Amino acid sequence: MIEIREMTMEDYDGVYDLWTNTPGMGLNTTDDSREGIERYLRRNPSTSFVAVREGKIVGGILAGHDGRRGMIYHTAVLPAYRRQGIGKRLVDRAMAALEGEGIHKVALVAFQSNALGNAFWWSLGFTERDDLVYRNKNIHFLVRVDT
Repeated sequence: MIEIREMTMEDYDGVYDLWTNTPGMGLNTTDDSREGIERYLRRNPSTSFVAVREGKIVGGILAGHDGRRGMIYHTAVLPAYRRQGIGKRLVDRAMAALEGEGIHKVALVAFQSNALGNAFWWSLGFTERDDLVYRNKNIHFLVRVDT
């Protein structure tokens, strides 16, 4: 039996392993580090979930919001557990949690080359926007010490 429950920091190693071994996912060494996910879960403690079978994480979804819009970041299910509705259950739980916090619209970013992921999101009713340009910029603080 698959249990869907809120993600905690105790789940980090299992979900990080899942994410790094799922083709089509992109991770960031800062945001997806243990510290980055801990900060994220403190801000969004009840909107991310894991799927667990016999103590092993077989799926996970990282979702949250800024008070205005919801975002889904990393969603993955181990290949041996796909096509059993686990991904949909994870998305449904995250969407219900976001709605419970007053969020009415959710967005996500998927790599164009991730055909399997894009087919999954399409099947759940997530539409593709072609009227937007996604922009990204890293923020780095340079500490200079003069000696």
